[in-house]
Amino acid sequence: MTAPLRPILANACARAATAEEARFRIDRPIGGRSALVFALDGEAADVIDRVAERPWRGARFLRAGGGAVLRLEDELADADVAIMIGTADADGAAASAIARACAERGIMTAGLILGEQLEVAAAVSALRPFARNLMVTEDEDDVAEVLTALRA
Repeated sequence: MTAPLRPILANACARAATAEEARFRIDRPIGGRSALVFALDGEAADVIDRVAERPWRGARFLRAGGGAVLRLEDELADADVAIMIGTADADGAAASAIARACAERGIMTAGLILGEQLEVAAAVSALRPFARNLMVTEDEDDVAEVLTALRA
């Protein structure tokens, strides 16, 4: 048996305005995140080049595919989140190196695979063990939407 719902009273908003309740408020602006966006292949690099043209607060865009794994120690020093972008040709070894380095530092990882579901199945399988969140999409605008949602 569930308890009956209680209505929100008009004085609830008034209580939230008291000095006692004000001490729980955040009194500074919420800043952006330092996001690293890694392209895991050439086609993904083209996508992040286009996305990088938009204004971002703290996002940096890097190419990591094709065996060109970056000096992650330096790149991840001030990162809050790492987002790996790939297509059907995503470099699983690069994703693995990035994800392991992020895990050691407690940095959240996410993956976006661009392409039709059947064409990118191998890339999804390669990234699945390494990205805490994984999204498959055919719309490259979703890359920008994810960055916006993360306040990058």
